[in-house]
Amino acid sequence: MPKLGVNIDHVATLRQARGGVEPEPVLAASLCEAAGCDSIVSHLREDRRHINEEDLYILRKTVRTRLNMEMSIAKEIVNIALKVKPDEATLVPERRKELTTEGGLDCVRYGREVSGVVRRLRKKGIVVSLFIDADKKQINAAVKTGSEFIELHTGEYANAKDGRERQAQLKKLAGATEYAIRSGLRVNAGHGLNYSNVSAVAKLEGIEELNIGHSIISRAVFVGLDRAVKEMLGLIR
Repeated sequence: MPKLGVNIDHVATLRQARGGVEPEPVLAASLCEAAGCDSIVSHLREDRRHINEEDLYILRKTVRTRLNMEMSIAKEIVNIALKVKPDEATLVPERRKELTTEGGLDCVRYGREVSGVVRRLRKKGIVVSLFIDADKKQINAAVKTGSEFIELHTGEYANAKDGRERQAQLKKLAGATEYAIRSGLRVNAGHGLNYSNVSAVAKLEGIEELNIGHSIISRAVFVGLDRAVKEMLGLIR
């Protein structure tokens, strides 16, 4: 039974839309924890489009479960992570114009750079995860970086056009999970998961945590964060 990490970035997106102070992502994190989530996920992007440094430093002081910082391998962001010292850092690709992270980190192409960042983070006692596609070549490259975890990108599964394609993508995720575990990695998963599609992924043996943001925050607009988180936990567990 996987754990649930809630990404609170889009609470900060709403705040930034008006340039004010509400809604507060730190308060959102506390409400998610009170509802039973297992970790808080927050992505400090290079353009600071939602979460900023102040948010991260306050989250580090207030999060009672685990703080998972999503981040690029840009030098500035890595240096901030080393100061914040989150419990976990998930390395992701980042493009300025994208609305959300598109695809996994290319550990084959950028293995040397990723390995360097992994070493620096682990030296500070930070658990490192790599957000990658469900591909054996990427898994093999992830092993070489020294990372402890991978987070499988579930976007292709979530965006499947029909049931046949969805089952094919689910089988791909299952195979990648099994292969990664045999290779010595621990496995999380996330991206595009929602109340309609999460259950099948939650049943995959070996996945330790599902990281979900947009669908939970969207649901919370109508029913509140407490209920939105508890409903997602119910589907996972």
